[in-house]
Amino acid sequence: MTKEKNVYVCNNCGAESPKWIGKCPACGQWNTYVEQVIRTDHQNKLPISGIERTESKPMLLDEVTGGEEQRIDMKDDELNRVLGGGLVPGSLVLLGGEPGIGKSTLILQTVLRLTGKKVLYVSGEESARQLKLRANRIKHSSSDCMIACETSLEHIYTDIKNIAPDIVVIDSIQTISTEVVDSSPGSLAQVRECAASILKFAKETGTAVILIGHINKEGSIAGPKVLEHIVDTVLQFEGDQHYMYRILRSIKNRFGSTSELGIYEMRQDGLRQVPNPSELLLSADNEGMSGVAIATAIEGVRPFLIETQALVSSAVYGYPQRSATGFDLRRMNMLLAVLEKRVGFKLAQKDVFLNIAGGLRVNDPAIDLPVISAILSSNMDMEIERDICMAGEIGLSGEIRPVNRIEQRIGEAEKLGFNRMLLPKHNIQRLNAEKWKIQLIPVRKVEEAFRALFG
Repeated sequence: MTKEKNVYVCNNCGAESPKWIGKCPACGQWNTYVEQVIRTDHQNKLPISGIERTESKPMLLDEVTGGEEQRIDMKDDELNRVLGGGLVPGSLVLLGGEPGIGKSTLILQTVLRLTGKKVLYVSGEESARQLKLRANRIKHSSSDCMIACETSLEHIYTDIKNIAPDIVVIDSIQTISTEVVDSSPGSLAQVRECAASILKFAKETGTAVILIGHINKEGSIAGPKVLEHIVDTVLQFEGDQHYMYRILRSIKNRFGSTSELGIYEMRQDGLRQVPNPSELLLSADNEGMSGVAIATAIEGVRPFLIETQALVSSAVYGYPQRSATGFDLRRMNMLLAVLEKRVGFKLAQKDVFLNIAGGLRVNDPAIDLPVISAILSSNMDMEIERDICMAGEIGLSGEIRPVNRIEQRIGEAEKLGFNRMLLPKHNIQRLNAEKWKIQLIPVRKVEEAFRALFG
């Protein structure tokens, strides 16, 4: 007998309530509850027969066999690094990103490289002809990759039963619908029900599933937050469409670290891995230019050197402008206040523009010292010598605070041929400077860094 009940579900966090309420008690958002009809006549079973399922029973923790998870080599060093060493069979991976950023291109070119693994690529957004054109553009072909243009979850399960793939790709989860829920594809109930069913299929059959998801205008994965809780791994593919670089981040990973980072370069024939991003993020034609400082940054556990560019000019319209690209504007305003209060530079009536080269967005506090160095260089129109790089966090009293992973930063700078490096004095006290060929210059305050750079 069919049983139905009406509940109200928060569009933001997925919390349920038996009646409508204005403010969600879980996430604090207003007017996010929508009414949904839940049917309880179906059983939580997979609509697949003939596929072997792994049975489980209660056991002691000591009886569980340990060891490393078996992983599928994706033939992509950057993707393998972010996943923690490869794709785990039976895992559910969610890849999110802005429209047109390259999510489908990344996954398609990856699965087309795989040999010895049967892949089912389900597209709910593109036709088979469009996928063929994209495959021709990225110049990859594989006889083990099957294409299905389908939006019904039940039909997808039928295709899975007939093909028995090792990896299933669904592009995108917002286009898939199931007959169990009476609502349009992409709705809160459809996304949650489909994701829960796919998770059950992945765990019981040991098939790795990759979901591609859209993001909303706030920059988070579209759909309920419960979707991120269901999956094993959440990857974020980000970057500016006007630049060639793309960054793959791990937001959640049950089988590896979330500190890893993958960098790609978008080309006409697809995405190219960037094993050494420092060489691409440093321009070779900045000789004689003021307002450029080289920063040694850490993103996740990966060090690389980037250019910090600044432009300081007189305020033409009376009210000084402050603009930052790739850097927190509020933190830049704090650094400008430190320069004016502790060093004595009058920048209150100056326009200040800051840019992180390459279209990257860096949150590492160690680039505070390169930021103020670039600003001072532009303000005085004096060049910072090209063989010097720096790292350091700036405090409100003008002191240069120590930074983490200092040996990785020094090694990256030395590998790229820099001769001198400005570092917090507290970091150098704990280092054996003799094992480095690069000259380490200790600085304790902003004034000392200013004298070391400009004499």
